[in-house]
Amino acid sequence: MASKAYNLPNLLTYGRILAVPLIVLCFFLEGKLSSSDFARWAALSIFTLASLTDFLDGYLARAWNQTSNIGRMLDPIADKLLVSTCLLLLAADVERTIAGWSLWAAIIILCREVLVSGLREYLAGLKVSVPVTRIAKWKTTFQMVAIGLLLAGPAGDKVIPYTTNLGIVLLWVAAALTMYTGYDYFRAGLKHVVEAER
Repeated sequence: MASKAYNLPNLLTYGRILAVPLIVLCFFLEGKLSSSDFARWAALSIFTLASLTDFLDGYLARAWNQTSNIGRMLDPIADKLLVSTCLLLLAADVERTIAGWSLWAAIIILCREVLVSGLREYLAGLKVSVPVTRIAKWKTTFQMVAIGLLLAGPAGDKVIPYTTNLGIVLLWVAAALTMYTGYDYFRAGLKHVVEAER
């Protein structure tokens, strides 16, 4: 059990969880919530590495036959911590990277993560698993790219114009896919919930 807990796929997942406070720290380097160019590039670098581990941990676990219960439990938790923390930081930073109507896109994504997590936990008690669909993987891809662009934000705009605007557009695309996949999960999951109540 101990060897499984410390295999490479799980270590990558632990690294993704540790990346969360490091990203927060980048925005507080000056002792207050700030978004200097250095802070944004540092946060983007950490986020990019963490996002890559999201692909690698699952791939390596399957390829090397190193899947484990702790990995299955922590992988979605790590993803949600990373996404939620970044969205909250981007809504609270002094540049107001996510503001106005764009906050609704972030709220949709956050609410879906909480609701689907609750549904998955309930279904796990029924020994029912809800597989990840191809569209859900596309949702995750758009979400990660959008957050990456928004972390770069004004610093990115100086290098490639409209980086922030593109990030907002992709955030809305991710939110739309989030609503669709959320509905899909609940339609599949609620059938099992109703059957369990009979």
